[in-house]
Amino acid sequence: MIKPKQLKKGDTIGIVSPASGLWERSALWSAIEFFENCGYQVKLAKNVYKNTFYFAGSDEERAEGVRSMFEDDSVDAIFCTQGGYGSARIWKLIDFEMIKSNPKIFLGYSDITALHLAIQKMTGLVTFHGPDLLDFSNQERTPYKYDGLMKALTFDEPVGTIKMSQSNKYLVKIVPGRVTGPVIGGNISLICGTMGTPYEIDTRGKILFIEDLDVEPWIMDHFLTHMLNAGKFHDAIGVVIGECVNCDPKKLYPGFYNQRSLENVIFEIFEPLGKPTILGLPIGHTKDIATIPLGVQCELDATKGEFRIIEKGVIE
Repeated sequence: MIKPKQLKKGDTIGIVSPASGLWERSALWSAIEFFENCGYQVKLAKNVYKNTFYFAGSDEERAEGVRSMFEDDSVDAIFCTQGGYGSARIWKLIDFEMIKSNPKIFLGYSDITALHLAIQKMTGLVTFHGPDLLDFSNQERTPYKYDGLMKALTFDEPVGTIKMSQSNKYLVKIVPGRVTGPVIGGNISLICGTMGTPYEIDTRGKILFIEDLDVEPWIMDHFLTHMLNAGKFHDAIGVVIGECVNCDPKKLYPGFYNQRSLENVIFEIFEPLGKPTILGLPIGHTKDIATIPLGVQCELDATKGEFRIIEKGVIE
């Protein structure tokens, strides 16, 4: 794996929008002011304020935003404004060799999963599945979110144990066991979207983490079954399932009338596999999202209910 340099006070954070555009620019300004007050400089890609239907500009404009920030020697780290939709549409326009030659911190989640998986597959660069820039607006930022990000990007030590964000939340131990290996993953709908492409996720010998938002259990069942049939769970050595927010059956318009909980679906899929598996860590679309360096060595102790990052994602 290629590791980017750690973020230091005074460094410049490049802001890109590879997927959807802003709903309210004030949320962007709030987050920018926060990082400037923390001692960082901020530089925006040209397309950040654009809105073309549900995209932050054309495919070419969004890809150019990513390219410009990786090529710009004054930029030390790259944060995505948000996910939404559109990252996979710019795969064909990205120069991965250029990214490999200019390794930098790259941060985002949700739809940005498509770029994380492609960059890792084509370059070997450690990227960071974690909060988007807009998660640090006045209304969205939390101490858990910020502390986890800083530990991942600025500390000269591994992130360590990913802790539960609130004492009233419960970690579900699906299958016991303990494994060590590199971590890979992200939003499951985006992971499924890589199947059959040059950027298809490779889970062999790895700890896989997955999450999603606003999908009914039967839709999650569909995603999980697709990955199961593709051999991705068999290839993985362990599975971490994040908080799947609002993934309950719809009350008024159910997809099917015979409903079940997401937890029941997960037990049915993963128990027969016998791979260490846990459910409920703050990874993904949750108020307190943890930052995970993709590609580094981790330990999953599903018997104790612990997921631990044991290798640094950045270098000095």
